[in-house]
Amino acid sequence: MAITRRQFLKSGSTAAAGALLAPRLFGSSFVQDALAAIGNRYFVVLYLEGGNDGLNTVVPAGGVLRPWYESARGTGSGGLRLNAADLANTAIANDPNTGSALALHPGFRASPNGSGGAGDGGLHALYQAGKVAVIQGCGYPRYSLSHEDSRLIFQTADPSLSLYGGTGWVGRHLASAYAGQPAAIPGVTIKDSVARDFRQSATSVLAIRRLRDFSFPYDSEFNSTSEKNARNAAFNALHAQAQGGADVGFKYIGNTGATTLASTAAYPALHSLYNNNPTRNAFGKLYDNGTPPGVNRSTARDLLEVAKIINGTEQGMVNSRFFWVENGGYDTHSDQGAGATAGQHFGLHSEVGASLKVFYDDLVSMGVADRVCIMVYSEFSRRVEQNDTGTDHGSQGPMFLIGGKVAGGVYGNHPRIDPAQLDGEGNTRYRQNGSNNGFESTDFRNVYGTILDKWMAVNPTTVLTADSGDPTRNWTVPNFNMPLFVP
Repeated sequence: MAITRRQFLKSGSTAAAGALLAPRLFGSSFVQDALAAIGNRYFVVLYLEGGNDGLNTVVPAGGVLRPWYESARGTGSGGLRLNAADLANTAIANDPNTGSALALHPGFRASPNGSGGAGDGGLHALYQAGKVAVIQGCGYPRYSLSHEDSRLIFQTADPSLSLYGGTGWVGRHLASAYAGQPAAIPGVTIKDSVARDFRQSATSVLAIRRLRDFSFPYDSEFNSTSEKNARNAAFNALHAQAQGGADVGFKYIGNTGATTLASTAAYPALHSLYNNNPTRNAFGKLYDNGTPPGVNRSTARDLLEVAKIINGTEQGMVNSRFFWVENGGYDTHSDQGAGATAGQHFGLHSEVGASLKVFYDDLVSMGVADRVCIMVYSEFSRRVEQNDTGTDHGSQGPMFLIGGKVAGGVYGNHPRIDPAQLDGEGNTRYRQNGSNNGFESTDFRNVYGTILDKWMAVNPTTVLTADSGDPTRNWTVPNFNMPLFVP
């Protein structure tokens, strides 16, 4: 069947999300270079879409912060206040600045299926095991309350939205580390398009929902083996021709098209590779199973896909090291709920906490937990004072790191929630360099830079650019040496 130039371009652009290190390449010097560039570690981003309410995530349970919290969060119908009974079993370390007692939302120790269900103990159990770093007060100067703008700022690590041409902060690292390696697929995003955190144009990132369903779009009416072979040969010839041309755009399409076509043959096999192993199969049921029930939530199912690819990388089938998953629903302007299990926020946190617990336990069983770092963030927090039954868009909130080599504990200062210190919209203020009576903020780029430096062994200044201006209001002195990892 003839393929027109327009059809080729359309197919090439569809395929441009990914590339593959096929098993036959693993003895080559090319692959050895790729392995040397990233080592044997993994990095997973979990994005909480919608603006997670940080004040009801890392919660003041005592000390000077507690009365301010109680004045902002109501009780009774629609009230969001988490009381002492709600927080009794989720204590974490005290706020480093005020000494106020802190706790996690009770949803972070629950399974969506109730006591004893898959992932029971959740994020709090991982914290108690010393595997979770809670990083308070993460934000940036002149914070935006627009979902789209703040999301872009976190994904590009650029509050000005003018420095990097829209490339993602992880993407800039991938572009540098994998430059000139068109067959590499260092990153996978578990969604329908490449996450902005990973965007760049020098190497390939695969966008996929489910491995078992990932395949080249053969014509369902002409799907014989001979027809598929003929189509593969035709597309490979077109890709080769594009790769050898002078046009930069055609070269890009040729490279990504060829490697993506190959990936549709290799990546689906990772589904069976995982499920055919009895130990992995047992864990798979904890993520997603009917009877007995697994976590059975989208976050768990997405992390299961990541686990399959990590298992496949460990088995030498592929070589993907960077992953991105998302959980939505955090735009809680109404019906947010407090500590009751039927509350919206409780459900979100129990889903995330239980999913991460199953995922981490799976990584331990694989023997790779010490080589995986998971970062959890949201585009902003919510306002300190609740609205009728929920919370409006806010400024600074917590981030989490999880992993076998993460130095567990509480870092950074809890945002100053004293009503006298809030801005005109009722949000906590971003401050740096000893200002705001010691309630300095944690610029989120310090977290990124520490990950780049300590986890990825990358010079952070190749990815991040410091601010200029007033050092009390801008990120002019980066700190890429946060003690977030153990040796």
